[in-house]
Amino acid sequence: MEYNNTHVRRQDRLLTEEEALRLLEQGEYGVLSLTTPEGEAYGIPVNFVHDGHGHIYVHCAPEGRKLRCISHNPQVSFCIVGATKVISHKFTTAYESVVLACHADTGLTAEERMQALELLLRKYSPSDWETGRKYADKSFHRTAVIRLTVRQFSGKCKRVTP
Repeated sequence: MEYNNTHVRRQDRLLTEEEALRLLEQGEYGVLSLTTPEGEAYGIPVNFVHDGHGHIYVHCAPEGRKLRCISHNPQVSFCIVGATKVISHKFTTAYESVVLACHADTGLTAEERMQALELLLRKYSPSDWETGRKYADKSFHRTAVIRLTVRQFSGKCKRVTP
């Protein structure tokens, strides 16, 4: 997982690698961008979790558009937007974001799928761990997990004083 900001046009707005990793860990949702078999762009907001080892996990139904797109082209982009604030009198927006180039994999082992679901539970439902784990067990047969292996990522922000 390489942190690489060389393609960011505004070099004065870079996030540090530590700031980008924080956003990767704490971001609430991301936009998964794929290519359809027909060659069209398709982006979808999803909940996600980073495993701390260069992988992002997303859960979904065991069939559907995301999975068809990945089987067509597993090279995907993932974007996380953190805090934003419109500064209307300055006609601008303060923001932070991370863009990741990833390889998507499906067909994971049952063990890896369950580990990913447990990571998602820890992130989004830490107070309801026991109930969530029972729910994951019960719905496991109808839950797919996508693993995004991060090849490269970059981070950018705009800090504006009000």
